[in-house]
Amino acid sequence: MRFLSEAESAALIDEQLAYDAVRAAFLAAAGSASFPTVHGHGSDPANRFTVKSASSADLAGVKVGSYWPANDAAGLPRHNSTVLLVDQETGRIGAVVEAGKVNAYRTAAADAVAADALARPDATTLAVFGTGHQALYECAALARVRPLETVHVVARSVERGERFTAALAARGLPARLTPAREACRADLVVTATTATAPLFDADWIAPGTHVASMGSDARGKQELPPDLLARARLFCDLPAQSVAIGEFQHVADRVVDGSLRVTAVGDVLAGRAEGRLSPDDITVFDSSGLALQDLHVAAALLAVAP
Repeated sequence: MRFLSEAESAALIDEQLAYDAVRAAFLAAAGSASFPTVHGHGSDPANRFTVKSASSADLAGVKVGSYWPANDAAGLPRHNSTVLLVDQETGRIGAVVEAGKVNAYRTAAADAVAADALARPDATTLAVFGTGHQALYECAALARVRPLETVHVVARSVERGERFTAALAARGLPARLTPAREACRADLVVTATTATAPLFDADWIAPGTHVASMGSDARGKQELPPDLLARARLFCDLPAQSVAIGEFQHVADRVVDGSLRVTAVGDVLAGRAEGRLSPDDITVFDSSGLALQDLHVAAALLAVAP
């Protein structure tokens, strides 16, 4: 069994490796199997974990993602991930990859791949809702696929927002704190929060905007207003999962009755479905996270590991 520690995987991961692996996973998704997500918690119910699994022609395995909110007090990340690849010849565990930092790159790469396929080519402004662990990776990944001139940061507190804009500036991304309504006029809008209610009003989003929800990955989570989804072109990593635990759970009845259509980004990348049809389209990408993405990233890391 091969093993990559957190330190080893963190040293190997970069945005290009994550982007290429996640794009490959999107393309492979149509011929793969993704199994129902299992949600659990630790002895303290505040400590939660999720188990996602998948198989494809050449990969099979499990990703365990945990959220331990009290880790902050110990100087540890609240989020962690471990990927287990199954040896398909024997059924034994073929590799274990600790992937805490890797997961942040993987999640951001999904957003970047989708934005590259769906956002207007001339998009130069980004609004980000959230100033937590994931939001910084989202901004960095999107800056690789669109020439961002300004990042508008919507923060719950001025202190957190100022720390976040400073972190973006250190990466060469011009950023400023912006009220939510004004921020929603950006070309790209990304939500990376743990919200359970819409973060803005639907009519704040202008024609031509690309919106990505990165935080809705369990029942009850919600970042976007349903009225926005009703007038947008909807895309996701996996439609069945998106309407079950992702952002599109809040319009699931309209997806079922056919009044709203949800398209897998992999189908757009493969040319099986259309993405943006006009500069005025509002496109929405819901990323609830696929285990197949984690498996592809883990396999890519193992391929370059010493």
